[in-house]
Amino acid sequence: MSMLAYDRPDRVREPADPGRAPAARRALLHWGLRLLRQEWKQRVIIVALIAVATAAMILGTNVASATPGTPNAGIYGTSSTLVVLNGNTPHLAAAVGKITKAYGPASVVDDRTLPTGIAGGADLRAQDPDASYTRVLLALDSGRYPAGAGQVAVTDGLARLYGLAIGSRWHPPGSGGGASGGTRTVTGIVEDPSNLNDQFALVAPGQLSQPGQVRIFLGVSALSSAVSDSGDIIPASASVSYPRSPDSPFDPADIVLIVSVLGLAFIGLVASAAFTVMAQRRQRALGMLASLGATGGDVRFVLIMDGAIAGLLGAVIGTVLGFAGWFWYYPHLEIATAHRTDPLSLSWATLVIGVILAVATAVIAAAWPGRAVSKVPTVAAISGRVQPPQRISRSIRRGLIWGAAGLFAMAASGGWGGGPGGGTRLLIPAGLIACVISCALLAPFFVDVLSRLAARAPLATRLALRDLERYRSRSGAALAAVSFAVFLAVVVTVIASFRFDDALDYVAPNLTSSQLILYAPGNDPAQFQSGQFTPAAKLAATRQQAAAIAAQLGAPAPLELDMAISPNVAEPGSPTQNQSASIIPLSGNPGSGFSGQLYVATPGLLKTYGITQAEVSPAADILTMRPGLAGAGLLALVAGRYFALPANAPPCPTGDCILRPLIQTISALPSGEHAPNTVITERAVKALGMRTVPVGWLIQAPAALTAPRINAARQDALALGTTIETKSGQLSLGEISEYATIGGIVIALGVLALTVGLIRGETANDLRTLTAAGASARIRRALTGVTAGALALLGAVLGTVAACLACLAFAHADVTATFGNVPWADVGLLVIGMPLAAAAAGWLLGGREPSGAARRPLE
Repeated sequence: MSMLAYDRPDRVREPADPGRAPAARRALLHWGLRLLRQEWKQRVIIVALIAVATAAMILGTNVASATPGTPNAGIYGTSSTLVVLNGNTPHLAAAVGKITKAYGPASVVDDRTLPTGIAGGADLRAQDPDASYTRVLLALDSGRYPAGAGQVAVTDGLARLYGLAIGSRWHPPGSGGGASGGTRTVTGIVEDPSNLNDQFALVAPGQLSQPGQVRIFLGVSALSSAVSDSGDIIPASASVSYPRSPDSPFDPADIVLIVSVLGLAFIGLVASAAFTVMAQRRQRALGMLASLGATGGDVRFVLIMDGAIAGLLGAVIGTVLGFAGWFWYYPHLEIATAHRTDPLSLSWATLVIGVILAVATAVIAAAWPGRAVSKVPTVAAISGRVQPPQRISRSIRRGLIWGAAGLFAMAASGGWGGGPGGGTRLLIPAGLIACVISCALLAPFFVDVLSRLAARAPLATRLALRDLERYRSRSGAALAAVSFAVFLAVVVTVIASFRFDDALDYVAPNLTSSQLILYAPGNDPAQFQSGQFTPAAKLAATRQQAAAIAAQLGAPAPLELDMAISPNVAEPGSPTQNQSASIIPLSGNPGSGFSGQLYVATPGLLKTYGITQAEVSPAADILTMRPGLAGAGLLALVAGRYFALPANAPPCPTGDCILRPLIQTISALPSGEHAPNTVITERAVKALGMRTVPVGWLIQAPAALTAPRINAARQDALALGTTIETKSGQLSLGEISEYATIGGIVIALGVLALTVGLIRGETANDLRTLTAAGASARIRRALTGVTAGALALLGAVLGTVAACLACLAFAHADVTATFGNVPWADVGLLVIGMPLAAAAAGWLLGGREPSGAARRPLE
């Protein structure tokens, strides 16, 4: 018997076909597009997330690009130095000529106050429209510029106030209530593009006699030796200033891009979870492709193409929505910033980078699960047997390292005292990014810890928390996204509260919407003339008019606001003749003085706010509602004479200064920045030898003031030669905190809704088993509610702790100083209210019975 050996022939390789790979990719592309059309509902959420993120990035970047970062342009134009001469400067014309001759080309603007009845007033201005340094401060809306005597152009606000149009004849009011410069013909409507609130009437150069001030714009820097060694060229009474450097080395659009990149990164985490679920749903179809000869790269190509299409759709939709929102919003932005905006003058490079990142986010989010699915064996993929989630042991070391690096960067950035434009300011965004990355790396660890603590919890709670651990890639991404939203909201709230916590440099809305102040003539605080004596006849007329306005509004009798002043004391270079009392710090930053008006605590004022004499300490020098003013360090209450003392005078001379005044905090006083929130007692007025003069009347209406009411009061004030003040657009700390809290809650709940839906979708088989075993709707509701509530609670706590640590490291202050003014009610709404809302929503929406196994879709 012979044995025959059979030699298996070697496989003959077919010659490589250059067109085979592109043809295969085209076939896969067509197959993927058909499958995409069939499963479009699963892509809606991802496309919507990317679209919203892209739209927010585009709108935020455009707003940041158009918002002026510093007031340099509105004050200095394109000059390097601004010299301001008072109208009473001796030999004014000669002084102007001397300066312009010494320092080269200059732009000269003459101004004189034009009363309008509103605090701040307007100017009658002589300015050359073609001057080199002030060209950006003037624009023509319609008509033409004035070219000679008897001609004037006005801003739109003055045109509405006086009912003017091009061709109208106008008698500009003078400081005494009469005409200023005779009758003039209106030739055009003008504006200051850098400050739309600047109201003025423009005349031709040389047509304004006796200006109140002269502004000289120079091209030479005030820091140069040519100006600093000016000698007798610039009068001693002149004010010399120069544009300040920006407070941040970052362009505002770049800051928005940084935040947008973080947002897109976390959307990518959530989108990755969604693509993972969809990849598992496609596993049988992908296995069939592999059985037909598709390689792992082909399988990954299908999923990457899926992500690219979703990202491209989201980016296109987001771009359309973002620019639509921008073109709708930019007129409102011009009003809010008082700055003319070119809607097409944008940071286009930043926008392109943001859109590319939006597409890249979806591609990366789809590539990661595609890599995992491509490694599934073909037989297991076709059979539909999904591998159970693998328990991965991850160290928290990386998260702690990133967190420590972020806190170190925030601490090294200089805090509030860091120099503007310094290199350490670059560490602020780097520190915030590091803190957020730390939250993302620590999130899976906390999910694991939470599941271990659920050993003795009820059945539904234990199952829900263990599902979070089983699907930790999805729950960890959601937890990171929720903590990111909470982190931003808390950082905004704490930083705003720290800024609002400066008791000396107090920040708040000037008045409430129902308050109105009628100032005595010559005491408009915007004109820096508070505390001026008013003739008895004008004072009596203004007092009567205040009572009449109060009666028209149905308000109580107006409250007289008195100010303590030292008569006949003038500050060098200032037109003010009477200096008021003030509070100054003798330690810390000497440049930070008391902001606002220091009114006198008259018996009428105390009675208006329900403060009895028994509540006021007999030794009190100052009464205030400002939190922290009583403990603001070494302070001094000084009389107006203090500012005219010689340089060799004692630091706090008796009779002109009260060292460490007794400050009593009384919360009943109003909180408005221009309301009597801080008052000096009559005892302190006598101790400083000051006099009390009426400067205004505060009217408290029973309801918010309407525009017709305000306009009528303005006309009354204009007839008296004085002004009124009503609420401006300044936001309060509570409003900023509420907006940040609402935004954080909305973003967090949206992420939770997507994530809980994904997790519950992946556990549908387990839910069917529970239902078949007799689990009621209450169990199903508990599963969804606990899942949502646990993720929300963990994210809120993690984001809040990270934000508080970052702010504490940045502020360079103790815990009390950093968090003493934080509205903890809003933070509590994030930490407690949001998890409760998420759990309640999950409970209400999670009771639906799952579909039966017989109705499950087959691929």
